[in-house]
Amino acid sequence: MSTVAPPLPYHVAGTWEETDDTRSIELVPAGAELPPFAPGQFAMIYAFGVGEVPISVSSLRGAHGGLVYTVRAVGAVSSALHRLRPGDTVGLRGPYGTGWDLDAAAGHDVLVVAGGIGLAPLRPVIQEVLGRPDAYGRLAVLAGARTPADLIYRDQFAGWGESAWVAVTVDRSGPRWRGAVGVVTALLDDLDPHPGRTHALVCGPEVMMRHTARDLVARGLAPHRVQVSLERNMRCGTGHCGHCQLGPLLLCRDGPVVGYDRAARLLLVREM
Repeated sequence: MSTVAPPLPYHVAGTWEETDDTRSIELVPAGAELPPFAPGQFAMIYAFGVGEVPISVSSLRGAHGGLVYTVRAVGAVSSALHRLRPGDTVGLRGPYGTGWDLDAAAGHDVLVVAGGIGLAPLRPVIQEVLGRPDAYGRLAVLAGARTPADLIYRDQFAGWGESAWVAVTVDRSGPRWRGAVGVVTALLDDLDPHPGRTHALVCGPEVMMRHTARDLVARGLAPHRVQVSLERNMRCGTGHCGHCQLGPLLLCRDGPVVGYDRAARLLLVREM
């Protein structure tokens, strides 16, 4: 007997372009609704006739009250999701995995460090902290991408910057770009986070997370105050198939969000 719940039908309430290869999709329940998601958790999204893929929630409440997922077209399923239009239907399973530990960050400064599409799983954190300013200290958002054209949510940076410290950098400059050029860790020099009152949440390519976490620990942050979101090939989302095993962890169940005190050694293991 299968232990994997069947997907529930969700309608597409809206889609919009973030970059040339990245779109956001808002999904609303067609009937029964999944349990609430927490920032950092993911869903298995099923494109009928193609397959399913794990995608972290990028907003807990979209314009139509639904869940928002930001998807980069890198394979058959994600490309099928890019072709969705309002009124289409997908299957949704979840919520799965661990979320960002915002309870531990309550009353402290929150540092968000994102690389590329890694900003998507962190956007619900930004929305949560901005929406509850009395519950947290200072919010800082550091975002990086390969080029200016690869930056997602660019239209939201100014709004975030009204209440948070926001800094953006790119690996390679482009036309009309007047911002910083370089790796995202270089932005830490201007911020200089206080190690005793800062919780850092980091998501992006593994090499970026590894260097960022090391830098933060070298600046005095305790490893358990640095959270990273690990990614491996996920199939079932429930810890039964074993495809996402990384050392002692099954990332669909024990991750994707893990403290750097546990992740430091695991980030040295290259995905096969």
